Amino acid sequence: MTIGVLKEPASEARVSILPEAVVALLKAGHQVWIEKDAGRLAFASDEQYEKAGAILLNREKIWEAECILGIQLPENLPVQNLNNKILIGVYQPLYNKLLMQEWASAGLTSFSLDMLPRTTRAQSMDVLSSQANIAGYKAVLLASATYPRYFPLFMTAAGSITPAKVLILGAGVAGLQAIATAKRLGAVVEVFDTRPAVKEEVKSLGAKFIEVEGAADASQAGGYAVEQSDDFKARQQQKIAESIAKADIVITTAQIPGKAAPVLVQTEMLDAMRAGSVIIDLAAATGGNTSMTQNNATINYKGITIIGNSNLAATLPSDASKLYGKNVQQFLGLLTGEGAVLKLNWEDDLVKGACITHGGEILHERVKSI
Repeated sequence: MTIGVLKEPASEARVSILPEAVVALLKAGHQVWIEKDAGRLAFASDEQYEKAGAILLNREKIWEAECILGIQLPENLPVQNLNNKILIGVYQPLYNKLLMQEWASAGLTSFSLDMLPRTTRAQSMDVLSSQANIAGYKAVLLASATYPRYFPLFMTAAGSITPAKVLILGAGVAGLQAIATAKRLGAVVEVFDTRPAVKEEVKSLGAKFIEVEGAADASQAGGYAVEQSDDFKARQQQKIAESIAKADIVITTAQIPGKAAPVLVQTEMLDAMRAGSVIIDLAAATGGNTSMTQNNATINYKGITIIGNSNLAATLPSDASKLYGKNVQQFLGLLTGEGAVLKLNWEDDLVKGACITHGGEILHERVKSI
């Protein structure tokens, strides 16, 4: 199969595969075409791709590949000329149904890796987890660089410095990595999550788990958060308000697929925080977890710095691209048979679960039902 790799939009520093992944794909029997300068921001030069065995082409030629890789939604996609082509990326189809309908009508087969079922078998292909891990790590580093005080306890001849108090809202992959990183920096960490099942993981990392009784069962949600009752939300808000008043750093990660991010930090809670406090909102792209969050922006609210950034993984583009590329390699293995020939197995739950459009229609039931 011929695999084409697109250069990402200007706001995206990652690339779908690095030169090391090219070697593996060639060995599997694929041909690899790379758009010129595709890996530059991830510190992968055109020369490195050529040395690995890829063919460097301009963007117009990349569209001729059988399978086209691009993390973000491709810019200037010549939809009407891509009948029967395969697109693989992270397309957030639950928020982009009209575009998905356009792709379906044009005969595109698209796979959005953010829709992969989050099962044990899918772990090696789980781009959400690999990128969230990076985001959680970078969120804490960004907070520590922004916060005007120390993170750890310091005892000096000039006096003692108390450790920073970090509150993390959401104990998914990003939240758990944020816990580990904040603890390594010496902070005192509290964590809130609607899923009681993550309590032991949180405690094993040395953080305190804030528990609210009566959460809706999320065991059948494939690892994602689910909508909660109004009664639970009220009690949740009270608990968060108590913790946030004592927090110096707040990292928010709570999202519900296909819906606006829940506003967990209300304005009155912000008013209770002390000046100099920092909030890193990783849910900014879907509205944010605070009432003041602005996506891709840093604002100052009464001395509190609120940073809205849902793409922190892209600030570590080399490692982020490496992990993303590994995920893509594993997924491509599901789409091909002997001799690297395309062979779509619709009996495979991962192939079916990640497919958004095929055969002139939207196949994914959840996207279709929006």
